[in-house]
Amino acid sequence: MVMQTSCKKGMDQMDLLQAFEIFVDKAKGSSLGEKFYQEADPYLGFVSDKLDISKRASAIMALFADRCDDNIRYHDLEFIYKEGDAEWRCAKRGLSQGDHLFFVEKFIEYTNDDGFVDRESFKITDDAKKQLFSELNLSSMRGSRPKGGMLSFEDISPKQLFYNSKEQRQVEELTSLLDEEHFQRIKNRLKETNFRSGFACLFYGAPGTGKTETVLQIAKKTGRDLIQVNVSEVKSMWVGESEKNIKGIFDDYKKKVKQLAKAPILLFNEADAIIGKRQVGAERAVEKMENSIQNIILQEIEQLDGILIATTNLAENMDKAFERRFLYKIQFEKPDLNCRTQIWQAMIPPSNDADASYLAGKYDFSGGEIENIARHFTIQTILHGKSENMVKSLAEFCESERLEGSRIKRKIGF
Repeated sequence: MVMQTSCKKGMDQMDLLQAFEIFVDKAKGSSLGEKFYQEADPYLGFVSDKLDISKRASAIMALFADRCDDNIRYHDLEFIYKEGDAEWRCAKRGLSQGDHLFFVEKFIEYTNDDGFVDRESFKITDDAKKQLFSELNLSSMRGSRPKGGMLSFEDISPKQLFYNSKEQRQVEELTSLLDEEHFQRIKNRLKETNFRSGFACLFYGAPGTGKTETVLQIAKKTGRDLIQVNVSEVKSMWVGESEKNIKGIFDDYKKKVKQLAKAPILLFNEADAIIGKRQVGAERAVEKMENSIQNIILQEIEQLDGILIATTNLAENMDKAFERRFLYKIQFEKPDLNCRTQIWQAMIPPSNDADASYLAGKYDFSGGEIENIARHFTIQTILHGKSENMVKSLAEFCESERLEGSRIKRKIGF
């Protein structure tokens, strides 16, 4: 809906809110929209049915701004338009060239992919969040920034995750170890035997297999706050600044460990850019900077007195020195048939077992891909009503997801 304002001029906050009116009205009272509204509930505390549409729309927008704005791509928007729609072509051209009204008004910006601008991926700017959602207590505005802001475990929504059997055992074991009573007992025993007492863990595997969400759920279950480091924001174009940034993160973390009753979890999400193989005989300033950052992190992990978890899609590129320093390493593989069936059953209720088994058998998707399809299907149902053939509609989204995934090429490195 919001993209349909693409060719209008003089947009203000009300224009942006009103673009969600149809979406909100159709979602309200819809059985398939019920789950969506449950997830949005923390943002709807100040909203009454008696309030005007703009307030309700603002709350729904907040959900997307807080949870889903870090990697918006064209295929997330295409379903709104009819095939060959001139308005979509107008919007897409403006987005790709950077002169769309949302860019001009500084509502959105391109994402940063390991130091490169990704012109096919967008996110809502921090300034837009402050202007549009200042009355809402968004977790993405409160913390999880490299400057030391924390995400409280109380603000993490519980989510059921599905794993293959080996991963299930490993995740359960790590969660148990990070339970405060077990954690303190193990730390003390390690110190008594002159071993390093910090817990450095690596979650590695293909995208969409639940690495980041697992960290969030471990934090939730163990009652630990979370400090999430955005690697792209740590790096600076100025020589020496990146090293100061990374050192500052660890200094701040040490203070938090001493101040809080429970050590928080320090999360380096998508850490490929900082744990890769170091440059031998580095001569360029950027190569020296990258080596310096890695040396600082290696030293800090060696002296760690808390919990650090790094996630990566590219474990094969990891420097051997990092491999030795991670005490726990969990590989997240794409879900097997049984696991995929469980994910489909959870994502698209009330689908029957036969439908879930059919989709799981035909499409070898990760959990993240299945969730993306489920979100598209739910939104389409809210907008256009329940499909007469749910499996057929889901299969169409599956084909679209598979084709879209094959077109996206990911950059590797800095």
